[in-house]
Amino acid sequence: MRRTTINSLAFVGGFVIMALELLGGRVLAPFFGSSIYVWGSIITVFMLSLALGYLLGGFISVHNPSLKRLSLLFLLGAILTYPLVFYGEPLMRLVFDRIEDPRYGSLVAAAVLFVLPTLVLGMISPYCVRLMVTETNRSGHVAGTLYFVSTLGSALGTLATSFYLVLWFEINTILILLTSCLVAFAAIGYLSGRHE
Repeated sequence: MRRTTINSLAFVGGFVIMALELLGGRVLAPFFGSSIYVWGSIITVFMLSLALGYLLGGFISVHNPSLKRLSLLFLLGAILTYPLVFYGEPLMRLVFDRIEDPRYGSLVAAAVLFVLPTLVLGMISPYCVRLMVTETNRSGHVAGTLYFVSTLGSALGTLATSFYLVLWFEINTILILLTSCLVAFAAIGYLSGRHE
């Protein structure tokens, strides 16, 4: 049961990261368009944020790792994602009024909006690996399986968001759904970790 919970958390983490990245393009488009510059900015911000998140996640995972602590990453991710519903557009306007160049404006805007939530969500995968590794000789297998599960979540998040969610819902509604998903899985992780 514990393994299933951790795999589910890794899957959801991957799903939300890619859904958020695709929404980034829709959020920036009214101000900076959807050129190669804008997508280059979004991808760069997400990749750098994930890289830092992986590093920090690996670091904190060695200090008394538990499902309860992992659930806090989901809760913190939700806390950092939800304000985008209210402050996304005003922050975009603030950046656009100061930097109209779509290259640098979109880079700054993407960083302001997405660095913190993406960094926290990036911490999930390495933390999950640490929770699953019980024998060092199986660490490669465990890491491979978890990154497989997380990447499947990312793929599904990409398809679900681009093929369906953006057609059915407004951006703010999708952000609320993603936040709710993070909170729900934070609760699942916390409840599962009570018996550790």
